[in-house]
Amino acid sequence: MKKNISPYNNDLPKKEQIRLMFNGISNEYDALNRIISFGLDVKWRKNIIRKIARLKPKIILDVATGTGDLAIELTKINPSKIIGLDLSEEMISIGRKKILKLKLNKLIDMIQGDCEEMIFKNNYFDVVTVGFGVRNFENLDKGLAEIYRVLKVGGKIVVLETSNPKSKILFYFYRIYSEIIPPFIGWIFSKDKYAYKYLKNSASIFPYGKDFNNILAKNGFIDITDEPQTLGVTSIYFASKP
Repeated sequence: MKKNISPYNNDLPKKEQIRLMFNGISNEYDALNRIISFGLDVKWRKNIIRKIARLKPKIILDVATGTGDLAIELTKINPSKIIGLDLSEEMISIGRKKILKLKLNKLIDMIQGDCEEMIFKNNYFDVVTVGFGVRNFENLDKGLAEIYRVLKVGGKIVVLETSNPKSKILFYFYRIYSEIIPPFIGWIFSKDKYAYKYLKNSASIFPYGKDFNNILAKNGFIDITDEPQTLGVTSIYFASKP
């Protein structure tokens, strides 16, 4: 990233600020996600599932799982186990309630933990997914190195993250929207006025396209591709552990 920004103007490490931020906005997070993305976040997750399904993975890790939306969607490809990992205890708690209601608790384990210091053994997962989470890593290279470590040889990392439209006209209108609407909606509906400002700012500076591909390559991944979604406002990245 061009610079490592954090949600709050204090001396706490970024990951602790991220944990506190998501704890604070956990109750409204799902609803505001639907509003801010016009429900397109649901479509983007389904696009991930369609790409992963052909791999027939058995053990999947969903990093920065939040309230578990992507982990729940991943059950449709019939893996034997899904683990959702997130820093925020409150997001994990909400995810567990959703999973229990759907009777998926035997298939999905939700674990509170740090993606930069994971408890899992080497070469364990067939696929690791990250939905709108890599830009929240305190140390991006360290987080990607940990994902590389826990992936099996030949395993896949799949990342859904914000990007920018290539069209200058679309880019102009998208930046106006992202500068105004998400922070405004967050200010209206969330008690944390800094959270949605941070989410907007972190999205605006995060490397995307070839820049993020290069970061994946630097961390040892191969067969790297990126697929822009919805006129380029997000991208899905695929890469393999050699």
